Amino acid sequence: MSATNPSLLIAPDLAALIIENAREYAFFTMDLEGVITHWSPGAERITGYPAPEAVGMNVSTLFTPSDTAASIDRLELDTAIQEGRAEDSRWHVRRDGEWFWANGVTMLFERSGTKALLKIIRDETAAKLAAEHRILLLNELNHRIKNTLATVQSIAEQTLRSGAVDAATRANLTGRLMALSSAHDVLVQESWAGAGLADVVEQATAAYQTQAPAIEITGPPVRLSSNLAVSIAMALHELARNAVKYGAPSRPEGRVSISWTDAHDRAGHRFVSLLWAERGGPPVSPPQRQGFGTRLLDRIFAEGGGQAVTDFAPEGVRCAMSLPLLQAEAAPMLKVTQDPRRGPAP
Repeated sequence: MSATNPSLLIAPDLAALIIENAREYAFFTMDLEGVITHWSPGAERITGYPAPEAVGMNVSTLFTPSDTAASIDRLELDTAIQEGRAEDSRWHVRRDGEWFWANGVTMLFERSGTKALLKIIRDETAAKLAAEHRILLLNELNHRIKNTLATVQSIAEQTLRSGAVDAATRANLTGRLMALSSAHDVLVQESWAGAGLADVVEQATAAYQTQAPAIEITGPPVRLSSNLAVSIAMALHELARNAVKYGAPSRPEGRVSISWTDAHDRAGHRFVSLLWAERGGPPVSPPQRQGFGTRLLDRIFAEGGGQAVTDFAPEGVRCAMSLPLLQAEAAPMLKVTQDPRRGPAP
């Protein structure tokens, strides 16, 4: 005789006690046509239907009109009958007509040679409404940020134009504002919960792909905090802008590769090492003075525990960055350092 796993058996009195007191869940049984045969106190609390009224009622009564018109209620029963189980999350209807969001599972069982269905429902309306409210707030935030950046860009352009500032300077400022906007677009897609490094890199270099089609991007999946994503996007924008003007992409045979890998140090802290490398461009020499781009990067990466070293090798600029990977709420900005042998970053 094979042993029976005791964890698979629940005494009838214990099962009844659980069902009677699990008020956050609705338990009810049905025949194969969906007619309700047993109804728990939790089912009455959630749906508003008392047991005498619910027993004998078809489960389709709990579905929304659009779902019943599409035969979703019948499909759920058929799936449970054929596969033994059917689970979904959808809107249902209480006795007073109010809709509620619920996760439900319908299971096939057999007792005394008769097959029947058991359905368990959990009311998740509060969590559903909270999530939708969060999405609404995020959409409003995204809209306001986008409008604010567009307004700042317009004000800056008009102010500089009226001040007779040369077109190249105006274009540089506009490009930096657009890079900031693009970084925010990546975060919007992730609901501001951080972003993938690959997405940040692709977005930051997208504007230069037509001018520098040979930008190669490789690396494993890495998640960045929102602050770090914006910082890296701005840094890559500066590197790409300078490269298109003076570096490898300024020649047809020029190439740029952006690669990264993530690891842990001896203390167990996670970090990512990112390398910007150019080759095939004109000979490189260290700049004679610190430009605005360098000052911008110094300000962006003024705090935190990261490090970046720019090497102006004759065969092409290389910028190696080591970036700490921390939680979004605690991730610091990076700090840029320079190789004293090569001079300041461009």
